[in-house]
Amino acid sequence: MGESGLPARKLAPSILAADFGKLGEQLKAAEMAGADMIHIDVMDGDYVPSISFGMPVIQSIRKETRLPFDVHLMVTEPGRYIKEFAGCGADSITVHVEACRHIDRVLHQIRETGLRSGVALNPGTSLSSLDYILDQVDMVLIMTVNPGFGGQAYIDSSTDKIARLRARLTELGLQTDIQVDGGIKKDNVHTVLQAGANIIVSGTEVFRGSIAENIKDFREIFHKI
Repeated sequence: MGESGLPARKLAPSILAADFGKLGEQLKAAEMAGADMIHIDVMDGDYVPSISFGMPVIQSIRKETRLPFDVHLMVTEPGRYIKEFAGCGADSITVHVEACRHIDRVLHQIRETGLRSGVALNPGTSLSSLDYILDQVDMVLIMTVNPGFGGQAYIDSSTDKIARLRARLTELGLQTDIQVDGGIKKDNVHTVLQAGANIIVSGTEVFRGSIAENIKDFREIFHKI
């Protein structure tokens, strides 16, 4: 719990922007610098246009860091793979409400494995899609770009969406994490923090240049706001 009474602020570097020739080394560097978790984007080429990586990669890097693996499944009908991702080292699994025929069932599957459950909303998806499942999720991921590619610019309308979600959670007395992913940089992270987000996913702003310095910069911003 943070000083504001909201969930603690955390940084989740996204390995989508890492150098895969040095991935183990960079994971260790992120851990030493104070990252809170590692964000892993799994893309299937169907739900989103890109294809990234899957269970073998996650299993192979599990030994490289003690940080929790925050696995974001950008795949069609992710319920087919929950047990497999749990088995290869995931600590939390986030699925897209738009990609699940039966989102309630998939969230139940995640919780049955003992992992933290998350649900993601694309920029064009209404918060009303969470009305009957908020009590089943540990985290809501507000996509601040359209999913599928790294390096996109932050969508400004996301700020109001984050603020409205945090207000709704507060009204319900829930300490649910709000994660944001997409276009988050050092010069705009204050916007999402002030709106109520508390878990920040960032790729290029962490892995480009000095990982230690970049994470230090994010930490300083976290403490100022």
